[in-house]
Amino acid sequence: MRHTRIDLRLRRALACCVIGLSTFATAGSARALAVFTCEPEWAALVRQLAPAADVRSATHARQDPHHSEARPSLIAMLRRADLAVCTGGELEAGWLPVLQQRSGNPRVQVGAPGMLEMADHLTLLNPQPGASRLEGHVHAAGNPHVQLDPRRMLQAATVIAARLERIDPPQRDAYRSRLTAFQTTWQTRIQQWERRAAPLRGLRVVSQHTTFAYLWDWLGIEQVADLEPKPGVPPTPSHLQKVLTTVRSAPPRAVAVSAYQDPRGAQWLAQQLGGAPLVLQMPSTVTDEAPTDTLHGLYDHLIDRLLAAAVR
Repeated sequence: MRHTRIDLRLRRALACCVIGLSTFATAGSARALAVFTCEPEWAALVRQLAPAADVRSATHARQDPHHSEARPSLIAMLRRADLAVCTGGELEAGWLPVLQQRSGNPRVQVGAPGMLEMADHLTLLNPQPGASRLEGHVHAAGNPHVQLDPRRMLQAATVIAARLERIDPPQRDAYRSRLTAFQTTWQTRIQQWERRAAPLRGLRVVSQHTTFAYLWDWLGIEQVADLEPKPGVPPTPSHLQKVLTTVRSAPPRAVAVSAYQDPRGAQWLAQQLGGAPLVLQMPSTVTDEAPTDTLHGLYDHLIDRLLAAAVR
């Protein structure tokens, strides 16, 4: 009789353990897909394709994506990530490898299915094989600031959807359906943007860095000078004087800087040119505030700002 009671208690304990393990497994499988992105544009795009995912961005619109720190919060974000989506092309070379090493997450290491660098899948402008870091932010694979060409973002959506399918097979049909819907809507928007932006073709601008190079390329805008003496090196008085000499006879219609860049060099140049060019400090990625808190809102805003410069 005593052995029977012990056996009964053992069976009950084992049953509780099985239920507990089953509950844990169910909860684990029900956890939202965790996606770490290096820049806000990839976070915005992933949310279009995987709205139920827990998507976080390591940087924001007022931060130079070349520079970040391996903060504990970012290490924790990457540690729990099922997928990491970054630009690549050496844009995050100064900080992402440290995060990967400290996170200890095998899913997001180089070569793992959960590590996706978009530069490996898109054609980059201005590749410079053999480029030296002594030349500034010069990237051998090409300009990594691809986010301001909506045609490339359309290609990027296909790449991201395929990777989501790979790491989350049960949701394959849902990812494909959302990708199809995104492609249809996005192609229509591209046509609308190009019609609206037609007056911008041939517009002459001065810019700081190559942040907007893909936007200029897409819309047929000509960047006639760079406020930086070297990529990533802030404007110097001597270089600004050279730029002034270069453009004085045919002033640009706008001087463009990103939201994270110091606008004083642009303002000085515009003043020296009698206020002829409009100083445009514009976001180069999705922000936290409307109207640029979505990808399509970002393109709407940028085209509106440039049209304002063109019709002055």
